[in-house]
Amino acid sequence: MKNSIKVERARHDMTQERLAELIGVSRQTINSMEKNKYVPSTVLALRLSAVFQISVNELFELTDEDRITE
Repeated sequence: MKNSIKVERARHDMTQERLAELIGVSRQTINSMEKNKYVPSTVLALRLSAVFQISVNELFELTDEDRITE
């Protein structure tokens, strides 16, 4: 899954540490999410979308390997 957390964080002039404080995780967790090494829970995804005031679908996107194929 791809995300635009780093882009949104830059748009809001926000550090990883500040974002981590706002959603209740460590700075390392933000870093891991931005590097696509950690996929957040639904609760964290919703918290992120609330902070950035965009939908979860705008913040996260499935990659081809994540999509269901028939």
